[in-house]
Amino acid sequence: MRVVLVRTSHPGNIGAAARAMMTMGLSRMTLVAPKRFPHEHATAMASGATRVLDEANVVATLDDALAGAGLTIGLTARPREFAGRVVSVRTAATEAVACALHGDAAFVFGTEMSGLTNDELARCTIAATIPANPDYASLNLAAAVQVAVYEARVAAESDRVWAAPRFALATQDEIEGLHAHARQTLTALAFFDPRMPKRLLPRLRRLFGRSGLEREEVNILRGVLARVDELIDAGADGRRRP
Repeated sequence: MRVVLVRTSHPGNIGAAARAMMTMGLSRMTLVAPKRFPHEHATAMASGATRVLDEANVVATLDDALAGAGLTIGLTARPREFAGRVVSVRTAATEAVACALHGDAAFVFGTEMSGLTNDELARCTIAATIPANPDYASLNLAAAVQVAVYEARVAAESDRVWAAPRFALATQDEIEGLHAHARQTLTALAFFDPRMPKRLLPRLRRLFGRSGLEREEVNILRGVLARVDELIDAGADGRRRP
């Protein structure tokens, strides 16, 4: 899968696009007649993704950039009369991943000021657009690249993310002990009146059950209740009650 940038004006956008690609696991960049490249601003904005820049293929024409590609996707924000098939960038990314299993797919981006020309877009198999605010749909070039390559990664590997460590859940008897302790403390605080129970305790039981309490969390809550018990026993003036 390759990313093609056509006649890019600002070298910083090339570097930022390289960074966007690297974060999503892509490295094949093709530059069509960039105004300034190589350039120190590109290197700075790449923020470590310099391998993408070092291996970038610089060509003179879009036809050179698309040579050998089985699927070419032209990104555009504005409607075009002769755009052919138009899909969302998510759909385009799914098709790109399917194509990349047996051939080359290319995402094609135009200049910062006006995007792809009608002729350049016509050279692409499909047109893709990023759903955005219709009153202000223009994205920064590198931001558009980031959206497209992110969608490609999700299409290729779903939306798997890193997992936080799992801790032992509290047992039913530990949660029941917390519930009994809460009833005792809330009664001592005069927050709960056993003669008029209403729905406080059932609500607490529902809360404890819904939250999936871990054993350590139950211990913390029991510790808080135990400290409240001590303060109740000591009394507001610091003297222990008889």
